[in-house]
Amino acid sequence: MNLSASLLSWLRCFEAAARHLSFTRAAAELCITQGAVSQQVKQLEQWLGQPLFLRQPRGLLLSANGERLRAVLGESFAAIDSCLGLLRQDPAGPLVLSCSPSFAMGWLTPRLGDFFRAHPGVGLRVYGEFHPLDHRRMQAEGIAAAVRFDLGHYPDLAARAFLDEWLLPVASPAFVAAHPELRGPENLRGSLLLHDQSPWAGAAPFAEWQHWLGAVGAPRGDLEQGQSFNLAQLALAAALAGQGVALGRSALVLEDIAAGRLVDLFGLCVQSPARYHFICPPQAHAATAQVGDWLAASGAAFQRQRSQLLAAPGPTTAVVLQ
Repeated sequence: MNLSASLLSWLRCFEAAARHLSFTRAAAELCITQGAVSQQVKQLEQWLGQPLFLRQPRGLLLSANGERLRAVLGESFAAIDSCLGLLRQDPAGPLVLSCSPSFAMGWLTPRLGDFFRAHPGVGLRVYGEFHPLDHRRMQAEGIAAAVRFDLGHYPDLAARAFLDEWLLPVASPAFVAAHPELRGPENLRGSLLLHDQSPWAGAAPFAEWQHWLGAVGAPRGDLEQGQSFNLAQLALAAALAGQGVALGRSALVLEDIAAGRLVDLFGLCVQSPARYHFICPPQAHAATAQVGDWLAASGAAFQRQRSQLLAAPGPTTAVVLQ
């Protein structure tokens, strides 16, 4: 069968409409009018001699054959996108790594010199962002890989956990001296706490503090009274400035604790449900794989460094620092 330009255009409009179950949303994705999408789907149905959608008062439903065609087209377009993405990548050109901003600033950037010395032929550009990821967005925006702190749910991408994370309350030495009443977790008041409101995609605003307080058996009272930020680094900056108690992630606070800029308040470390993941398309370029392997090795080295200051994780969630 000859796949003419017209037929390919009809199929593209149908796939977008079937995925969204909406001509309007499909039109927005394809940057054409809603009427154009509707007309091209109608032409495809006329060419096939059967309906692909059941047009209901409340919206669109796929017919049985429409669902069959949607599944085949979804897999086919995904394979084409993946192949084109690989062909577009220039091994000698820059490789774009999207990275959670706090992790990029606090952990990744200080270690990039090691990467460039080990891989002088790989150009790497790090973009700090925390926007949601999927295969289509990465292909459209030329993102070769990403690092995210989250639960690792990426149905159409390969997500590899390379570093776990522990949570511990930290404050500046001046703040600790001004609050001698903070002898244990039970003494924490909500007004003293500093929050990262979006620790990972889909997390509740106070998810990390609720997780830590629950693990150590402390009250989870008036958390909303504390200051809130949209980045972990901002909450830590407030802690460094003596404004309160931040729930530090070990990757972001270990050096400040070692240098005395921050104080671990209680010697209690709780493992986070989220981890740092290296995310890329299932079929990635060799240079992308090199970045992933380097991150895995760097993560392992950091864990060894961390174990010198923090107790090794045990069978329970709460861990006492040495």
